[in-house]
Formats: sequence, C-alpha cells, structure tokens
Amino acid sequence: MPLVNFSNLDFDQIKTSLKDYVKSNTNFTDYDFEGSNLTTIIDLLSYNTYISSYNANMVSNEVFLDSATLRENIVALARNTGYVPRSVRSAVATVSFECDVSNTGNTPASLTLKKGIVASTAATFGNFNYTFILPEDVTTPVVNNVAYFSNIKIYEGSQLNAQFTVDTSNKDQKFILDNPNIDTSLITCSVRNTEESTGKFIYKLTNNLFGVTDTSQVFFIQETANERYQLLFGDGIFGKKLDNLNFIDVDYVISNGENGNGISDFSFAGRLVDSNGTTFTESISPITTITASYNGQSLETVESVRKFAPRMYSAQNRAVTTLDYETIVPRIYNEAESVTAYGGEDLDPPRFGEVYISIKPTYGNYVPDTVKNNLVRELKKYSVASVRVNLLDLKYLYVEYDTVAYYNSNLAPDSAAVKTKISTNLEKYADSSSMNQFGAKFKYSEFLNVIDKSDSSITSNISNVKIRRNLLPILNKFVEYELCFGNSFYVGDRNGYNIKTSGFKVNGISQTVYITDKPIGKNKSEVPTKGRLFLFRLDAENEPVILSGKIGTVDYVKGEVILTAINIISTIKTSPEPLIEVSATPVSNDVIAKQDLYLQLDNSNSKVNMEIDQVSSGTDTSGSNYVTTPSYSSGSLVRY
Repeated sequence: MPLVNFSNLDFDQIKTSLKDYVKSNTNFTDYDFEGSNLTTIIDLLSYNTYISSYNANMVSNEVFLDSATLRENIVALARNTGYVPRSVRSAVATVSFECDVSNTGNTPASLTLKKGIVASTAATFGNFNYTFILPEDVTTPVVNNVAYFSNIKIYEGSQLNAQFTVDTSNKDQKFILDNPNIDTSLITCSVRNTEESTGKFIYKLTNNLFGVTDTSQVFFIQETANERYQLLFGDGIFGKKLDNLNFIDVDYVISNGENGNGISDFSFAGRLVDSNGTTFTESISPITTITASYNGQSLETVESVRKFAPRMYSAQNRAVTTLDYETIVPRIYNEAESVTAYGGEDLDPPRFGEVYISIKPTYGNYVPDTVKNNLVRELKKYSVASVRVNLLDLKYLYVEYDTVAYYNSNLAPDSAAVKTKISTNLEKYADSSSMNQFGAKFKYSEFLNVIDKSDSSITSNISNVKIRRNLLPILNKFVEYELCFGNSFYVGDRNGYNIKTSGFKVNGISQTVYITDKPIGKNKSEVPTKGRLFLFRLDAENEPVILSGKIGTVDYVKGEVILTAINIISTIKTSPEPLIEVSATPVSNDVIAKQDLYLQLDNSNSKVNMEIDQVSSGTDTSGSNYVTTPSYSSGSLVRY
C-alpha cells in the first residue's frame, strides 16, 4: 500500500488522497466510488480532516509571535520577553489660573487644588465633552491675597478607584482593574496594613528589577484578557511581599487616547480647599491654556507589539546603541512615524558621548518643543548616565525630477491621459514605503520603471534628478547657516552656477538676490571638491550681476553648503513660512537619506513632459529627426 502524502490541507486534495488510499485496498478494487454511498463517507472524513487540520494549524500559529493573530496570545508571547504593551495614553495639557481670596474673612496661607476632575470642555470639540483630571493634589501659597496655580499639567480622562483585600489563603488571587482604556502611567497605588488602618504606604510602578530589593515598595503590571490590567506585587525577594489582610487602594484613569488631543478651551471644574479646611469656590479666574492637549495615544497595536517586543528584549530596557533609541522612542511617543538615531562619533568633527535623534511625527512636520523636552526626560531613564540626548528638528531632503516621457502616438492619441497615468503612479511611488522615512533610498532605476510601466504606449523616458533642501532663515538678524544634503554634488560647469536658490532680499540691497557657487581649482583635469558661494542678482536681460564673491563655501563631495553670517530680511517664497530653496544635481541619481535627513519625492516641484517617439510611431522610422533629451541639464540660473 503506497504512502499517502497529507502535506496539503485543501479539502479536494484530502478527498483525493483518501480515495487513492481506498482504491489501493484490494477489497475495493471493483468498487465504483463516485456512484456509491461510500462517496458520502469519504466527504465526511475529508471535511472532518480539513476542519481538524485547520484548527491544528491555527493553534500552531498562535504559539509563535510572528504568526499569532489573537491579541491575548500576542501579549502573552511578548510577556515572555518582559515586554508590556503600551496602554492608552491620556492627552496632557498645561494650564494656569489664579484665585483672589481678598473677600474672605480670614485670609488662608495656601490653597490646595484637590486631585480628580479639574477642568472640562464644551461639546463643541468633536461633539463630545472631555474631562481633565489632576492625579495628585497641588498646593500653592497665597501671596498678596492671590493664589497662583501656574503651569499645572492636567490629563484627559476620568479617575476611578479600585480596592482589594489580600487573602494569602487564595493562591489564585489576582488584582485586576476591570476597565478597558486605562492609562497605566497614571496608576497610583497605596497599601494599608488593614482596611481600618489609617497609615498607608505608597507603592511605585516599576517595569524592571534593577535596584529592586526585598523591601522595595513597588508593583508591576501586565495586560490580561480583554485589554484589562493586572497588578503584581513583590515576592519578598524582588519587592516587598504583601501580608494577609493588607488593603490595596488603587487610583487609575480611563482615557479617550488620541481623541483628546488638540483641546485648548477649558472650564474650571475642580475643587479648591484652603489651609483652614474650607472649600473655596469664589473669584476663580478663567483658565489660561499654556499648551493645548497633546500626546494622547491609542492602545498599542498587535503589529507594534510584534515589531518591538523582540527589539525591546534585545535592548534590555536600556539605551546603549542607536538601535536601542530607535526602539524605545516609539514606545514612549506613539505619534512617531519614523525615527532615526546616530552617535556623535559619526559627525565631522566627532562629538563623543552624545546621541542625536530625529523624529517624523504621524501628523505634522515637527515635534513640538514641549514634547521634545518630555522625551528627553523620559529617555534619561534608559540612557547611560554619561550620554547626552539631543532631539533634532526634522530635516527634509527633497528629490525633484524633470522627465521627458516618449510615447507611441498610435497607441495613445491623447498624451494628456498618459501624462495623468504617470503622475498618478508617481504619487503612489512618493507615498510608498521606499520613500518617506529615515534611511530611505530613491532608486533611480525603480523610478524610471514606474514611469515606463504607467502605460503601454510609453517607449522610454529621460529623467533629470535634483536634490533640494529648504533653508528657513531667521529674518532681520545676522545668522550663519549650514545645509547638509548627505549626497555628493555634480559639478556640471567649472564656471559655476551648479548651486541654485530661490530669491530673497538682504539688508542693504534693494533687488532680489540669489546664491550660487564657483568651483575652486585651476586644474581642469580634476573634478573640483570645494567651491565658493557668491551673491548675485539678475539684470533686465536676466544676466547675472555679482554683488559679493565671499558669502560661504560648498563641499561638493560631502554635499554641504555653508553660509557666513548674512542678514536676510525677506524671501520670495513664503509658504508655509519664509524659506529659500537650495538645489543641486547629485553625482548619483540614487539618492539616500543619511542620518537625520528625511527623504521625500516632491511631485509638486517636478515636471513631466510628453514627447512623441517618432520612430515607434512610424513618422520617422530612420530617426533622422528624433528629438533627444540631455541626461544632464543646467536649466535656469535660479529657482523660480
């Protein structure tokens, strides 16, 4: 009897395998399977085998982090590496207000803003009311009959309380907060000897065992089924062990996550108590918003857990390598779409003991200063003590193209329709995973293929590539500027004008001026490596008039443009803010975003022109009048 192969779990193939097995049995040699009742039995066996195999396969998949699909299983597998998925995060706002106590009969020494609800919003924000809470009491002195509550951080959400009594006889006792959408960073916990005891001990949340002793008053958390959280206490070796009848008191916050971001209009809804123990409700000023609510985050997704759990395990909850920082930043700042980190030793000149981090947020172009300051504080918990963390603003490196697409007019009488297809495909390419990230690479061959495959009528294309940085000047001040492109510049003309800029005005010159370069070196056989920058204007015939010959330098090899102190008073381009576009042709059409450069394909500043391929179209089969396009084109002297 032949060995039956059951490696394939398809129903029809299982059925075929069973039929072959029965046919191989000599007792069924003359039996007509398709015309017999045995077919029904074989169908039942095949169906049962198929269902059992499917279930076994799914169960097997749930054993591995890469293939598991159920959140409960993914969280459990991540727990084996010590990884706790990030909970919902409450949006935080910074506010100030004051209270005038001059009308009180007995002026108090201080006022205390009690924890709990502090402010609320009108239903105009997303047609929903949001409440903001204070996790701990805040006390401020009364000075000249006024109590100033300045820069108070309030958190979106509702504060709830849970209480547990320890029962050491119950070996399976669990302390579970039975609510979803809990912000675990705002959990506070205290323990009393018994429920009737007045004194309490504050327990701190920790996520590692470093420095934890047998007397440390700490607790741990872990995610359980249905996105609930369980509190875990010490065992007498790592963390203080709880005794029988100990009373656990837990305050926690239920949050709306990212829905609470962007709120800036608040109404006071808190409770003030003076030093005499009297509730104070009068002469409270309107709330002044210092910082609108931000950093509200949704529950970490299973995809994120799958990605970061192994990396976090490798990092061992500390930041030593640049990869560690790139792993930890998205953990504490969920709005990070892409993160890059590099050490100061990679700079020229090197700066040892420093790490540089740049973040592309999901929404917007830059991380707010308040968020950056908070990230620096959070990263200190993971960093080596001697390492200084620097958060840099995002630096965009734009890739522009000037394309001539040749097409067969017999296959596409309407060139506009073909051009539209090309533009659509290039928009998709610009939004693809190969772009829009740190460390991305613009692949010239891939770019050409996108154009060629846009329509069957396209026979070829010639595309010139330029790279651009936007200089954001500080107006009306003498400032030095440095623009790093991270890619070598092509020196097409030894007479200069390889660097091109948009127009701007400087102090002392009424006309619009521009910046360009002049290569240094008299040896015509060698490719220049350095150049000088000079300032010029255009006359009535659009001819350049040099105004200043020494305003900076350019390093063609490193791709660096350095301007000496210059007082820029205005710019021609002002959207979304005053800027000067600086562009050059790269040596390689494959452009890479190094270090803190974020690569983007700029379709809005690029061109696609259509040209009939006269040879393919049959209008000039000899190619005598074929229109060619140069692979390198200098174009205009400036950027308009």
